[in-house]
Amino acid sequence: MTTTSTKPSAAFWIISVLALIWNLMGVMMYIMQVTMSPETLQALPEAEQQLYTNIPMWATAAFAIAVWGSTLGCILLLLRRKLANPVFTIAYFGIMVQMVHSLFISKSIEVYGPGQAASMPIMIILIGGFLIWYSRRATAMGWLK
Repeated sequence: MTTTSTKPSAAFWIISVLALIWNLMGVMMYIMQVTMSPETLQALPEAEQQLYTNIPMWATAAFAIAVWGSTLGCILLLLRRKLANPVFTIAYFGIMVQMVHSLFISKSIEVYGPGQAASMPIMIILIGGFLIWYSRRATAMGWLK
């Protein structure tokens, strides 16, 4: 039995690389958050200091699953592996858990205002959902093995 694979379009490669860059920025944000020095924390306004010092471990773990999982998903896309879809799905669970904390439990909306506090989480949710859909589409198109 032979399997055939269709060559991905140029748009596939562009989207995959842009998604990887986006997720690497998320990894940078995660690393900055978990390695923040006391001096850097003290330089923030009091309200922001409280946001960072009150992040529960489960929210930080969800953040890690979201960014590292999504980055791995992008690498799997670039390697043209079907495993990208379940990895993106697991990462999306991390995104949603993290956003529950960010939008509904923490006081980020009070600190940053509704526009700034909600715009990035909404964009992250949309991009995460898009990557799940796109990896399914790439599989259906025969681009992933």
